[in-house]
Amino acid sequence: MYLNDYLNKLMRVWNAQEGLAVARFVSLQDHHVKNANLYKEYPEDAVCRTVPEPLDEIVYTHLRVVYQLKCANPPDYNEAYRHQTSCIQAVVKLLQHMKEENWILPIMYVVAIDLRLLATKCEQQARSSKAGKILEKAAESLLSCFRVCAGDTRSADEDTKRLGMLHIVNQLLKVYFRINKLHLCKPLIRAIDSSNFRDAFSLAQRITFKYFAGRKAMYDSDFGNADELLSFAFNHCPARFTKNKRLILTYLAPVKMLLGYMPRKEVLERYNVPQFHDLAAAVREGNVRRFDETIARHELFFISAGIYLIVQKLKILTYRNLCRKVHLLLGVHQLDMEAFETALRFSGIEDITIEETHCIVANLIYDGRIKGYISFQHNKLVLSKQNPFPLVSGT
Repeated sequence: MYLNDYLNKLMRVWNAQEGLAVARFVSLQDHHVKNANLYKEYPEDAVCRTVPEPLDEIVYTHLRVVYQLKCANPPDYNEAYRHQTSCIQAVVKLLQHMKEENWILPIMYVVAIDLRLLATKCEQQARSSKAGKILEKAAESLLSCFRVCAGDTRSADEDTKRLGMLHIVNQLLKVYFRINKLHLCKPLIRAIDSSNFRDAFSLAQRITFKYFAGRKAMYDSDFGNADELLSFAFNHCPARFTKNKRLILTYLAPVKMLLGYMPRKEVLERYNVPQFHDLAAAVREGNVRRFDETIARHELFFISAGIYLIVQKLKILTYRNLCRKVHLLLGVHQLDMEAFETALRFSGIEDITIEETHCIVANLIYDGRIKGYISFQHNKLVLSKQNPFPLVSGT
């Protein structure tokens, strides 16, 4: 296929208003990118003779990106990213020009994805002290697309550009999570949650959104909301996407555990996240030594997933279950604090003091894990006679 053939085919699907087909002609993921006949450093003249404004700018900037990726040796990702930025700016012009139509949204989708991927590649190559700056600039370009979509005031569901909001929001969430600018996620999540079209978005896009919104809620310690969002993402993600389900489960499992629901071993094994099995067993047993050993053994996994501090919060549940075991063993509601200190020593904290024991128990009471109070006069933990250890899921 020569350049003129490419342009003529593009115009046929453009005139037929086939948005998905047009999008393939400006996507870096399409097979036409491998066609050497399209590698032109300056394709503007040829494109402008065949393609009308403002589509022409999208097409020739796309071809210039392809040239930088395929003809430069090594590929010039910085120059390709610069042209891709021009390409998405041209997409914004197209969206503004065609105010009454939204069949062109797929063009925005593919150009936005390619911009994020190129920015990520540039970041990987730069390795500078200003990490994240290129992706932050890319996010500004993506925001211009979001504003055009969000600013469409038409109420007709089938024509509104608001249906493109979630796709751009998901790209922005991916960028903000990568550069650790999570505070910028909140207005985007709020915009989707308050949208009248939130149920009209595609299931795939809703799954992606719930996954990132769930992670944000988890980092905000809103575990109930995180459970709801991540559970939706996990339950609706098709079974064939095992990699995606494993990724979701990496965050859903600790959230469930913090709410008192221990994941089943077969589920963890099915999606290859056995790290949580030993952790759940340690929490369930109240085994502090096993908990610390599990954290140490899988430390790199927890850190790389960004959940190290989250799983550390499970330690208080381990203390709670250990205290409950002491209560069941002694069968009394006034527990000598020295008995709990002995249990902590036996469970692996060999240098524990009575003051530290008091501190642990006081935190358990403050967090609502135990109903009772500490009698310092008698050095005892006085437990409530009614439900002294509330269900974790109810607190």
